[in-house]
Amino acid sequence: MEDEPDVPEPLVRRSKRARVLTKTYDGQVRKIRDIVESDEESGDDFDERRRKPNRNRTTEEAPYTPAAKGVDQSLIEVVKRNGKLIPQVVKSLVEQYEKDPKSAMVELLTMLFEACGAKFCIQGEFLDETNVDDVVVALVNLAAQGKIEDYQSSKKKELRSFKENLVFFWDNLVSECQNGPLFDQVLFDKCMDYVIALSCTPPRVYRQVASLVGLQLVTSFIGAAKILGAQRQTTQRQLIAEKKKNAEGSRVESLNKRLSETHEKITMIEEMMRKIFTGLFVHRYRDIDPEIRMSCIQSLGAWIFSYPSLFLQDLYLKYLGWTLNDKSAGVRKASVLALQNLYDVDDNVPSLGLFTERFYRRMLDLADDIDISVAVCAISLVKQLLRHQLVPDDDLGSLYDLLIDDPPEVRRAIGALVYDHVIAQKFNSSQSRSSGDEGDPSQIHLLRMLQILREFSTDQILSIYVIDDIWEFMDAMKDWKRIISMLLDENPSIELTDDDATNLTRLFCASVKKAVGERIVPATDHRKQIHTKAQREMIESNRKDITVSMMKNYPQLMRKYMADKTKVPSLVEIIVHMNLELYSMKRQEQYFSTVLQLMKETFFKHGDKDALRSCVKAIDSCTTGSRGELQDVAQNKLKELEDELIMKLKAAITEVADGDDEYSLLVNMKRLYELQLSRPVAIESLYDDITMVLKNFRNIDDEVISFLLLNMYLHVAWCLHSITTSKVVPEASLSSLISKRNTLFEELEHFLQIPPEALGKGNSGSLLASRVCTILAELWCLFRKSIYASTEMESLGYRPDVSTLRKFWKLCEQQLDISDETEDEDVNKEYVEETNRDAVMIAAAKLVAVEAVPKSYGRYLAVPSTSNDESLSAKRLKECKDLATRLSGFFVGAAARNKNRSVIYNIVTNGVEYAFTDAPRRLSFLMCAVTNFASKLPKPDNLGILKDLQDRTASVNTDEDPSGWRPYLTFVDGLRERCAKNEEEREGTSVRRRGRPRKKQNMEGKKLFVENTSSEDEEEDSISISDHGEEENQADEDEDEEVPLIHSIRASAKLRALKVSRDQNRGQTSTAPSAENLAASRTSGASN
Repeated sequence: MEDEPDVPEPLVRRSKRARVLTKTYDGQVRKIRDIVESDEESGDDFDERRRKPNRNRTTEEAPYTPAAKGVDQSLIEVVKRNGKLIPQVVKSLVEQYEKDPKSAMVELLTMLFEACGAKFCIQGEFLDETNVDDVVVALVNLAAQGKIEDYQSSKKKELRSFKENLVFFWDNLVSECQNGPLFDQVLFDKCMDYVIALSCTPPRVYRQVASLVGLQLVTSFIGAAKILGAQRQTTQRQLIAEKKKNAEGSRVESLNKRLSETHEKITMIEEMMRKIFTGLFVHRYRDIDPEIRMSCIQSLGAWIFSYPSLFLQDLYLKYLGWTLNDKSAGVRKASVLALQNLYDVDDNVPSLGLFTERFYRRMLDLADDIDISVAVCAISLVKQLLRHQLVPDDDLGSLYDLLIDDPPEVRRAIGALVYDHVIAQKFNSSQSRSSGDEGDPSQIHLLRMLQILREFSTDQILSIYVIDDIWEFMDAMKDWKRIISMLLDENPSIELTDDDATNLTRLFCASVKKAVGERIVPATDHRKQIHTKAQREMIESNRKDITVSMMKNYPQLMRKYMADKTKVPSLVEIIVHMNLELYSMKRQEQYFSTVLQLMKETFFKHGDKDALRSCVKAIDSCTTGSRGELQDVAQNKLKELEDELIMKLKAAITEVADGDDEYSLLVNMKRLYELQLSRPVAIESLYDDITMVLKNFRNIDDEVISFLLLNMYLHVAWCLHSITTSKVVPEASLSSLISKRNTLFEELEHFLQIPPEALGKGNSGSLLASRVCTILAELWCLFRKSIYASTEMESLGYRPDVSTLRKFWKLCEQQLDISDETEDEDVNKEYVEETNRDAVMIAAAKLVAVEAVPKSYGRYLAVPSTSNDESLSAKRLKECKDLATRLSGFFVGAAARNKNRSVIYNIVTNGVEYAFTDAPRRLSFLMCAVTNFASKLPKPDNLGILKDLQDRTASVNTDEDPSGWRPYLTFVDGLRERCAKNEEEREGTSVRRRGRPRKKQNMEGKKLFVENTSSEDEEEDSISISDHGEEENQADEDEDEEVPLIHSIRASAKLRALKVSRDQNRGQTSTAPSAENLAASRTSGASN
C-alpha cells in the first residue's frame, strides 16, 4: 500500500483573481493571506493548539435571516439540536434560493463553516468575487488561533446526533434540489468547491466534517441518479412503443427531448460524483486519521454496490484492494465488508475478475489477521470467493491451519468454511463424486469428516479441535442412529478402517458432550457456562435422544470394541451424559445391568490410564446419577469391582513374593490408583502387604515402586479426610493414621538416602525420583503443624528436619536439571504431566507458600545468581525465565488480564520486593521472572511500579556497580517504554499474523488497470511492489503446494501437535491436596 502521508497534502490552490475583503464574526476587517501556516506544522498541531473559544469575548454577529418561516433558529442550531425540523428548513432554504440565490448560498456556506466549528461569514455582495482559497486560508488561521469548536467529537448530550443530523441535512438538500437547483451548476458546484478545499486542510476537524459532507453528497447524488435512471428507462420504453405506432410526431419528439434531458442530467450528476471522488476521496482514503479512512472505504463500498454502472470498475475497485493492507483494523474490516457485499451479487462477479486475480491472496492472508473481527470477516469473504470458484484449492492449505488456532471465533468461522466447501460441497456442484456419494447425506458427510480427521489420527487433541469447529454446522454429527450404524458396520457397502473407527468413536463422544452443553475445548476465559431456559430444554431433549438411540445398541458397541484401548475411553464415557432414568421408564433395566457388567470387564481388560479412568468415571457416574433399583445395581457392580481388584492385588503380591513377574502387580496397582483418585477403597488389609513389598524387594521396577507409594499416599489422604470430616475423632483411628503416615514417611525417606545420581538413572529412575519429591511435598503440606495446632488432632502435625529438607531439595534440583530434549522425548508417555519439571517445581514451591517447612528453607528456592559456577547460574536463570514465561501465559487475552489484574500486580510487586532484599545480587530476578508479568499490566499499574522502583533507588548510586544494576536499569527502561505507548503508536505497528508464515508468492509489480487517465491518475492507478509491500519470492515454495485440498492440513498440524499436547497436559496438572479440600488431595500429581 502507498505510504501514509504524515501531513495531509497542502490544499490551498493559488488563484490569480483579485483578493477581496471579507468580514469575520470578530468584527475585524482584514485582507485574507494567500499562504497557510508553514510546512513545519502538521494537521495534528492544529488539534493540539485548538482551544475552547472565549465565551466572554464580545463578538459582532452578522445579521441572520431565518430560512424557514416560523423557525427562529439558524441552520447550524437546527443541525445541532433539532433534527426533526431539517426537512422543513431545507424546503424553505430551497425556496429562498429560488428567490434570492446569493443570500441562501451565503446562509448555506455559513452553516458549513459553523459545522466545522469556525464562526465565519462571507458577505453576500462579495460572494461571486470571493476566492475559495482565501476563505479556506482564513478558516485555517482561525484554527491555528484556537478559535474553533469540535462539534463532531463533543461529548455534550445535545450534540450526540450532530453527525447524523448533518448527513440528513445534506441528503435532504440534494433530494429537494433534484428538480431544479441540483443542475444549475452554481449552488452545488460552489458547495463542492468549499467541501473539497476544506477536506484538504491541516486541521483534523475540518477534514472530518468536510469528508463527512462530501461522501454524503456522492451517496445522495447516487440516489438522485437512480431515480433519473428509472425515468430514463421508462421514457426509453415509451419511445420504443410510440415509434412502433408512429415513427414521427409530436409525441415522439417530446419523448426524445425528455430522454435527452434526462440523460444530460445523469451525466451531470456523474460528473459531480467524479469531481468529489478525485478532489476528496483519493486524498482522504489515506488520511492520517483512521476514522476518515474508514468512512471513505465504507462510502466507496456503498457507492459501488448501489451504483455499479459507474463505480464497478477497476479504477475504483483498486482502492478497496489497497486498503486491505491498511494499518488500522477498522479500515481493513470496512474494506472486507464492502467486498463481501459486492461478491454477494452474482452479476458483479464478471466485473470483479481482474480485481480478484490481483488481490485474492491478500484476502486469504487476512483470515489470519491479528484483529479477530477482521479475520472472521475475511473468512466469510473467502467463502464468497469459493462460492464463485475464484480461489484455487491449492491456495487453501494454510487457511485450514486455522482450524486449530487459538481464538474460538476464528476457528468457528473456518469450521463453517470447511463444512460448506469440503463436507457439504455447496460451492461446486460439478465436483467429482466418489463412489458412495449417492445416498444418505448424513453418511456422506460423516465419511468426508472422517477423511479430514484421518490427518489427525495420531493426536486426539487436534482432532477434538477440528470436531469442535465444525460441530455447530454439521447436522450429521447429531445423527446418533447413523453414527451407531456405521460403528456397528450395518451397511456392508461401507468398510471403516481401524483409524476411521477410532476417529468416529472420538467424534461420537465429543458430539455427545457438545449436545449436552459441555465444552470439549477449554475456554480461554475459564468462565462457567450459563445456559438459558431454551438451551436447558434443548440439552435435555438431546440427552433423551442420545439415551434412546444408545439404550439397546450400547451393549453391542461395548462387546465389539471392548478390547480396543483407543476406542474404549470414548465409548465408555458416553453413559455419563445419558438420562439413566429412561432405562426404568422404558423397562430396559436389563440393558443397564449388561452395560455395567461389560464396563467392569473392560476395566480388567486394560491397564492404560485413559481406558481405566474412563471406566471409573462411567461407573461412578452410574452410582450417583441413577436412582432406586438402577442405583442399587450400579453400587453392587462397583462393590464387585473393588472386591475383585483386591483379590487380584493379593494374588499379584504373592506372585512377586514367589519371584514371579511384576507386571500383574503393576497393572493392578494402576487400576487401584485410578479408583482411589475418585473414591476411598478399603485396602487396610493390603497396606501392610504393600509395605512388605517395598521393604523386602528393593530391586523391583521403579514404576512399580512409584504406584505402590502413590496408593499408600492416597489411602493415607482418604483416612485423613475421614477423620477431619467426622464430628468425633476416635483415638484408634487417629493412632492408625499416624502409624500409616509414619510408615509411608519411612519408605519415602529411604529413597532420599539413595544418592540422587543412582535414583535418577534412566527414565524410570527419573520417574521414581519425581514421584518421591511430589508425594513428600504433598504429605508435608497435608500434615503441616499449623493446621492442627491447638486442636484435639495436634498429634497429626509434622515438620521435617533440616537434613531431610536438604536431601529433598537436592533430589528436586536433579529433576529440574533434566534437559528439554529429554522431557520432550517423554511427552507422550502416561502420567508425564505428574512427573515433569513443572510438577516438581510446583510441589517444592508450595511448601514455602503454605509455610509447611521452616522459613530458612526458602533460600533453597532462590535464584542462584551468586553461585560460583557461572554456567550453572546462567542455566538456572534461563529455567526461571522459561517457567515465568509459561506461567504468565495463563493471562493471555484482555479478559484474562482484567479478571486477574490484582493477582498479576501482586506477583510483580512481590517479585520486586524479593529482588531488592539483596540488591544488586538478586536484581537479575527482575528480568528473568518479573518482566513477563509486568507486560500484562495496564499503564496505571506500571506507572505505580515505576514510582516504587524510583523511590527504592533514590539514594543509591547505581554507577558504583554498573553490571550489577544493569538488570534493574533494563527493567525500568522496559516499564517506561510500555507506559509511553499510546493507541496511536500501537495502531501504527505492522499487522502481525497469528499463524505460521505463509508461502511466498511473487507478484510482478505492474500496472494492473489500463485506463485512459491523466498522468497523475496513471501514477496512482499503478500498483507497485514498493508501495504496497507485495514483493515476495516464489523460489522457496514448498512441494506440498500440490497436495490435494483434503490433505493440506497435515504439515502445520504436525508442527503444532507437540506444543498443543504439552500445553494441554500442563494446564491439567492438579494442585496440591489438602485436608480442607480432598478433591485436590485425591488428584495429587495427577490430572483430572
